[in-house]
Amino acid sequence: MTFEELELAVQKWADDREITAHSSPRAQLLKAVSELGELCDAEIKNDLEGVVDGVGDVLVCLIIYCQMMGLSPAFCLKSAYFEIKDRKGRMVEGGAFVKE
Repeated sequence: MTFEELELAVQKWADDREITAHSSPRAQLLKAVSELGELCDAEIKNDLEGVVDGVGDVLVCLIIYCQMMGLSPAFCLKSAYFEIKDRKGRMVEGGAFVKE
């Protein structure tokens, strides 16, 4: 499946379970943050299966959030990419990105 097909499948799943009807963008965003915490926990534990599950869960929440906000995740990603694509700099030891 393409990302777009998966996005539509997630949206249908959310509609079928009345998530979009009875939830809110804020609730979905908070759920995404909760799932991000689980992802971080899996990273700390070096649990690759948990990382895969966590990334997927965060993406599901963000897709539903975008749907409720009338946004496309692909549009948001494209917007972010075009904001950063010409930035110069490098990652230094310790994990900080130093802009030129």
